[in-house]
Amino acid sequence: MPAEAGLRERVGWLAGCGVLLAVALTAGSLAVGNLEDDVRGASPAALPGALAAQLATGDDLDASVAALQARLKAQPKDFTGWATLGLAYVEQARTDGDPARYPRARRALDRSLELRPDNDQALAGHAALAAARHDFPGALRYADRALAQNPYSERALATRIDALVELGRYDDAAKAADTADDRRPGIPVFTRYAYVRELRGDVGTARRVLEQALGSARSPGDIAYVATALGQLAFGQGDHDTALTHYARALAADDAYLPALEGRARAQAASGDRAAAVKGLERVVARAPLPGPLVALGELYEAGGDRARAREQYALVEAWTALARAGGVNADLDTALAAADHGDPKAALRAARAEWERRRTVHTADALGWALHRDGRHEEALRYARRATATGYRNATFLYHRGMIERAAGQRERARASLTAALELNPGFSPLGAREAREALKEAAR
Repeated sequence: MPAEAGLRERVGWLAGCGVLLAVALTAGSLAVGNLEDDVRGASPAALPGALAAQLATGDDLDASVAALQARLKAQPKDFTGWATLGLAYVEQARTDGDPARYPRARRALDRSLELRPDNDQALAGHAALAAARHDFPGALRYADRALAQNPYSERALATRIDALVELGRYDDAAKAADTADDRRPGIPVFTRYAYVRELRGDVGTARRVLEQALGSARSPGDIAYVATALGQLAFGQGDHDTALTHYARALAADDAYLPALEGRARAQAASGDRAAAVKGLERVVARAPLPGPLVALGELYEAGGDRARAREQYALVEAWTALARAGGVNADLDTALAAADHGDPKAALRAARAEWERRRTVHTADALGWALHRDGRHEEALRYARRATATGYRNATFLYHRGMIERAAGQRERARASLTAALELNPGFSPLGAREAREALKEAAR
């Protein structure tokens, strides 16, 4: 039967993609989540003591972990060493995508607490571990416990901001960022302070704070990290030339920094250099086949007429989702939008609803609204699309989604305004989305 043949073909695609992705995992190239998260996440400067210094100077993290392990064999009652090792495991998991490191991190942090109950280093480490696992209520609890012991813990202050942002508590996150800036000004706090301001629509302050952070950055890792954040901010406002300048600065500091490589490719695509963008994204997904860059590459292929290669990228997203979930990773937000646009709308809606129950942010509101729209529930979708744009956060994709939902709901004037705003903000926000927005506006003008 045709349906059975289609199902077999789809299973075949996924099986092949699963093999490719397994190879990538074995090579240690898969980082959990989107590459953009690396820029919003921990800076090496937020890690304690000798480990922070080793990371800041570019020393190998695996070698640092081995040195810590050797030290703890000789001095097994060093509670600070156990806390540092736990944080190092969290950092390893973030960079190489191996969730097996999380139980090791928990055991090391628990050992630190056994040796010295309520020490702030281990509590802050537990906060970072919970955040890495997307347990944001737990991250907030541990951060508060750490700060009760040491109000100046940089790691706890930074993780507390992260947790509040990821729980959608933006007013509280702004207060936490102000407190952290008063107590421990520095790159980890500056970048989070900037992101909180950006979420509230204060792009000017976000830019100034990031420029201040870049001016104070000294290590290659910090320079790449902050310059990439500036590139993402510029790209989001449609300033592609400035974005490319920032990405060049990041890659001059670290020519293998994946978030900068991905950001540069997106800016190149928006600037019309499709060949360079494809080459750049192919380099990224070869090392980190994550939903964000996979979809971006697939859409570039599709926009260029190569639907077969586009389907390969979209199928890899589904394979990534299966492997991530098998490893205990919550992948719902990472995959809901990809499934809505290039997969099963029903699956997208299930994932988006599940994520909305866990955390109610502008990003989950946008994902749920778009999934509802793709499932034909336009009126219900509107509530979430409006909530996604209610904080003042300037995001062209959110405006595009809202405009298409308004159009489907019969609100033509509002749809025209939203789609126009999306293209005015960032005319190259997406190869396919921007094209669809322009076509919708042309149709409305007839």
